Amino acid sequence: MNTRKSLLIIVSGPSGSGKTTLCQNLRAVEPLYYTISCTTRPQRPGEVHGEHYFFLSDTEFAQKITSGEMLEHATVHGRSYGTLKAEVLPRLRAGQDVIMDLDTQGAAQIRACLDEEIAAARVDIFILPTTAETFRQRLAARDSESAEQVELRMNNAREEMKHWREYDYALVSGTREEDLTALRTILAAERMKADRLITAAADDV
Repeated sequence: MNTRKSLLIIVSGPSGSGKTTLCQNLRAVEPLYYTISCTTRPQRPGEVHGEHYFFLSDTEFAQKITSGEMLEHATVHGRSYGTLKAEVLPRLRAGQDVIMDLDTQGAAQIRACLDEEIAAARVDIFILPTTAETFRQRLAARDSESAEQVELRMNNAREEMKHWREYDYALVSGTREEDLTALRTILAAERMKADRLITAAADDV
């Protein structure tokens, strides 16, 4: 029997902030389900349908939006990305905590979602770089990034970071270990909130 309501943890942050790695590290030490997104981009070598993404055609993706199967969706660089309700709701109902790595568009859609189960479970966290220079150094350290790509990502990051005050929590990024500790602290606090309890020993007194 579940003693508390499940959590839907949304982690956002600019590209290069380390949010994907942070979500993966958290999943390695906490009993969480990490959602698998749908996308219309081509499948890359080594990627597995249903493991890395659900690879859909443009028509299939549009049909799922029309039929109300998408919890959130966005278009990025001409490709569609989104999360199916079937990835989230059954797991919340089964008592499992769910974590999602979303951009600010997707997070805003979930924040505006009228579904009571989603609203009750949602906790959102924005990952902020310590300084702009630190963030630039992280991006420049990627061997695959040209100087032009670094500047483009910096400009995109500035736009995304305008939204950090819309989130429940803002985590100023440090080392990977520090970020993981901070995120686990948030998770522990949210799990102990009184309004998330379903049953407690005090009820039997």
